[in-house]
Amino acid sequence: MIIPDLAPVRMRPMPRLILLNKPYGVLCQFTSSDGRPTLADYVDRPGVYPAGRLDADSEGLVVLTDDGALQARITDPRRALAKTYWVEVEGEPTDDAIAELARGVALRDGPTRPAEVRRLDPPPALWPRVPPIRVRRAIPTAWLALTIHEGRNRQVRRMVEALDAKVLKLVRVKVGPITIGKLPIGKWRLLTPVEVAAFR
Repeated sequence: MIIPDLAPVRMRPMPRLILLNKPYGVLCQFTSSDGRPTLADYVDRPGVYPAGRLDADSEGLVVLTDDGALQARITDPRRALAKTYWVEVEGEPTDDAIAELARGVALRDGPTRPAEVRRLDPPPALWPRVPPIRVRRAIPTAWLALTIHEGRNRQVRRMVEALDAKVLKLVRVKVGPITIGKLPIGKWRLLTPVEVAAFR
């Protein structure tokens, strides 16, 4: 009689995934050679690294993980993981400008893929930025929700600026299936097992 091997199977531990609402002016890294604020000033969990970048002058959702394979999967351009941004622009974009953003914009490194674009009216209720945005009273502003499926350097800013519009505030609110929700600025939370499974 053959006795089956009943040794316990070693299960792969659930990766840690952290969602941070990154403030304006914070570098999306844990060290700085010139004393600028970094993720280390907000996240006190060792061994996690950002899955993708968010410019210092942008705010909002940053995903961090201790799983290298998962980090690569989230940032892999071939997966075309959707990322949604709320963008405050100076002036009132025309319907033609919004349609051009949706079709794709010609940038120096090639045309962008089609995007999903819509107006946000009324404007979203967000935290005040520190320092405050310099707004010219004589010029109106507008908010757009823009979803892209690629991750070029400063892509959303460059797309908007290619249409001769000025970005006043840029906030990432969604990466893949995860939204920033009501997480306060400068705070973080662990993703739930269901949210982790959605990424995996």
